[in-house]
Amino acid sequence: MKNKPPMLLDLPSEETFEGTWLFEAYYTSAPGFKMHYVEEGEGETILALHGEPTWGYLFRNLIQDLSSLYRVIAPDHMGFGKSDTPQDRSYLLQDHIDNLERFVLDLDLRDITLVMHDFGGPTGIGLAIRHPDRIKRIISTNGPTPLGQPGLADALEKNGVASPWFSWIAKAYADGTLGQILGQLDYNILSTLKLNGFVHNEVITDTWLHAYRDHFKSPENCKGAIGWAQGFAEGTHRFEVSDTLIAKELSRKPALAIWGMEDKTLQSAHFLPLFSEAFPNGNIYTLEGVGHYCHEDAPEQIAKLIDEFIKEN
Repeated sequence: MKNKPPMLLDLPSEETFEGTWLFEAYYTSAPGFKMHYVEEGEGETILALHGEPTWGYLFRNLIQDLSSLYRVIAPDHMGFGKSDTPQDRSYLLQDHIDNLERFVLDLDLRDITLVMHDFGGPTGIGLAIRHPDRIKRIISTNGPTPLGQPGLADALEKNGVASPWFSWIAKAYADGTLGQILGQLDYNILSTLKLNGFVHNEVITDTWLHAYRDHFKSPENCKGAIGWAQGFAEGTHRFEVSDTLIAKELSRKPALAIWGMEDKTLQSAHFLPLFSEAFPNGNIYTLEGVGHYCHEDAPEQIAKLIDEFIKEN
C-alpha cells in the first residue's frame, strides 16, 4: 500500500505548496521519460486523468476525500506537473495514450475506474479501447468520451466554433502567436485557466497560482501545453479507433458523466449527447454554476457522486 499519512511526509513547503499537496511522489520511466504520479489508499483503483494545462493538483481534494476508501492514482501527463518535458517528443493525443498504456501496464493496474477531465477523456478512452478488460467503470468529469459515435465529428466542429478557447487557438495559430503566448504560462496561467473556465474565484490564492504555474518556468517547459493546442490547430490529434465489438463491450460498462454546465470550452450541448451515444445506459449529473475545471468548482460534490456511483455499481 502506497499511503503515507500527511504528517509523516518530511517535505519542504515548496514541494507541498504550503501544505495543499501532501502526497508522496512516485515515478516511473516506463513511458520513456520520468513520469510522476501519486498513489494513495487501498482497495478498488481509481485512475484520475487531468487535461490542459493542469496536473494532478487538480485532483488534490478528490485524492484526499476518496483515498480512505479507494486506491487513488493520479499521474501527470508528459509535459505537465512533476513529469518531465522531453524536447524530442511530440505531444499529441496518440502520444499521451501510448504513455498512459505503458504506465498502466508497468503498474499492472486492473479493474480500473477511470475519472477523466478535459483531454484526460480521450486519453482514458484510448486506453479503454486498447485494454477493455482492465476497465471496470468509466467516469467523465467535463471530459470527452470519443468512442466512434456517429455524431462525433459534427459535435467537435460545432463546439470548436462556439468555444472561446478553441477559437483562440485557431486565431493564435493563424497569426503565429500560439507558441509565444502558451510559452509564457509562468506569467499568464491564470488568464489561460479563466479562458477555459472556472467559476469560484475564491480558490485563487498565491499558493494556488504557484502550484499551477510551477511546471512552466520556461518556454521549453511549456512544450506539452503548446503541443496539445497546436495539435488541434493542425488537425494532428488522432482518437483511438475502436472496432464494433470493443465499442459494444465498453458501452455496457457502468458509466457516469458529471458535467459543469458553465463549461465554455467543452460545452454540454455538444458533449453530453456524445456520452449518451457511447453509453446509452450511463448516468448524467449536471452541475449548475460549475465551470470547465469542475474539480476546482465543486470538489466535494464530485467526490460524493463518484463514491456513490462506485458503491452502486
